[in-house]
Amino acid sequence: MKRIVIDPMNRIEGHLRVEVTLDEASGKVNDALSSGTAWRGIELVLKDRDPRDAWAFAQRICGVCTTMHALASLRAVEDALGIEIPNNANYIRNIIAASQEVHDHLMHFYHLHALDWVSPLEAAKADPAATAALQNAVLEKYDLGIGRMSEHEMSAYPKEYPKATTTYFAAVKTKIQQIVDNGQLGIFAAHYWDHPDYRLLPPEVHLMAVAHYLNMLDKQREVVVPHVVFGGKNPHPHYVLGGMPCSVSMTDMNAPINSERLAVVETSLDLGIALTKYFYMPDALAIGHMYVQKGMLDGGGLAGVRVLGFGDYPDEAYSGIKNGDFHKKLLFRCNGVVENFSLGVEKAVYYDLTDHDLTDPAALTEGVEHSWYNYPQGQPDLHPWQGITEPNFTGPGEGTATAWKQLNEAGKYSWLKTPKWRGKAAEVGPLARYIIVYTKVKQGHIQPTWAEKMIVEQVDAASKVLGLPPEKWLVSTVGRTLARGLEAQLFAYMSKYYFDKLIANLRNGDTHVANTSLWDPASWPQEAKGVGLHEAPRGALSHWVVIKNGKIDNYQAVVPSTWNACPRDSTSGHGPYEASMMDTLVKTPDKPLEILRVIHSFDPCLACATHLYNREGQKLAIVETDAYAGI
Repeated sequence: MKRIVIDPMNRIEGHLRVEVTLDEASGKVNDALSSGTAWRGIELVLKDRDPRDAWAFAQRICGVCTTMHALASLRAVEDALGIEIPNNANYIRNIIAASQEVHDHLMHFYHLHALDWVSPLEAAKADPAATAALQNAVLEKYDLGIGRMSEHEMSAYPKEYPKATTTYFAAVKTKIQQIVDNGQLGIFAAHYWDHPDYRLLPPEVHLMAVAHYLNMLDKQREVVVPHVVFGGKNPHPHYVLGGMPCSVSMTDMNAPINSERLAVVETSLDLGIALTKYFYMPDALAIGHMYVQKGMLDGGGLAGVRVLGFGDYPDEAYSGIKNGDFHKKLLFRCNGVVENFSLGVEKAVYYDLTDHDLTDPAALTEGVEHSWYNYPQGQPDLHPWQGITEPNFTGPGEGTATAWKQLNEAGKYSWLKTPKWRGKAAEVGPLARYIIVYTKVKQGHIQPTWAEKMIVEQVDAASKVLGLPPEKWLVSTVGRTLARGLEAQLFAYMSKYYFDKLIANLRNGDTHVANTSLWDPASWPQEAKGVGLHEAPRGALSHWVVIKNGKIDNYQAVVPSTWNACPRDSTSGHGPYEASMMDTLVKTPDKPLEILRVIHSFDPCLACATHLYNREGQKLAIVETDAYAGI
């Protein structure tokens, strides 16, 4: 047996350590541990603060998905206080959220995950003319023919389209060759480039994909223009409790939001449609298809066993979440739990998940059996409204507090808690959302919205291209990667859909963007609690707030990476990361590319940094996890 340690795991958000025990003869992973190595602590930062400011603090949990925690936090406080936002604010928030999903998925695939599949060294071997021909063939073969809804389609013609000329790919190849020859791989450095999996794809696939990697470095910033227009900036755009802070006028060109700036937003949304349709999906399908053809469908883990979602994107304003109105208004009804999808959609078991589950203390809980936290004696699991954030760092199993050698498998080994649905672990994320909606539609639990119809059409079309039923390819590393791409295309159209609704409402004369009727704390009840739900890029996100006497008494955030990267539990078993590693074969123990690939398929993202201050506000320490942060 060989023990493999990867720490840090990620290229950007790297505060994750994994340890696997590997049978070198068979390549089978016999055991796996996933450890979040940074303490977030935002729950303690928010205690006793004004609930109207909660979103601004909570938003800083992450600097990659930039805005998702603000939305969940706003929804939690608004749910607690009974604040209903105007329709325009709902549309704008949905545009910001959907465009963030597109941006996040694009960045993940090209800049965090693509180099698990393609290599600049292999790209340097490609024939530029053959690559140009391949580009055209890929665009034709892997066009699923999905999403051509006239009312949401891009204007005039696609402004961005993959280049497919010999001259272009020859120039990209020359640049890559110069980087390789100079030994200055830079953004391509420190990887297992001699791993045999990189030779599974023709060199031309590598050159095409690396060219698009560079394209997206340039184009990704244009996708988040709606954040800048409606929220003032990116990352971390501005909001206001009760709506949005951006006043709108279709006649006053000096207004923060006017016809000119709305046109800029539309251009950005059209770009998102083009990038997902002509770059992202063809690239992901081309690479995934080749892996499927070679029978490489491991890494599913819990995906075929149990997935969970909360649902999102209310079509119109709603009166609350815990009262059930939120779930009645949803366009994207991925709320629910599906078990045993790997047996086929007909045999999968669906459980509803609505407001009743949110308030049931036995339905959604977090445990700390293997987490560096203390719970009151006799309390193995707590509902988030009763959640406690009391750190108890006991160190690694072997090594020191600052130099870990081995995690304490029998004790506590992660800063992440273990979320559970009725005592069971579950995977969340794009793959989970697609499995849930696909199952609900195919089993007749819902009459699908246009977005849900698109999901079913995407899955069926991809299954036809791959030559496999959904239960065979979806529940795998390849499937998890493709589901994220399919969802990026869906969200590109959803952002345009809500933009159209916003424009129609403005033309009808409604310019309201905020409800401030309950802004004054004197109008609030002495005690209130609320929950904010959002389907963030990495999965089901929930913020839970308890307000007493106008201040936050308790705050808990149960984030997607907590669901997926959580430590094991004696009742729920392994978490999704750990289960997926145990479902992955490793060819070369000293170069565990397969472990990187399966974890990266979840798009892991943990806390960005830990800043410590004393009671007087003096800075005590900044914990940097990036070795080059100070350069």
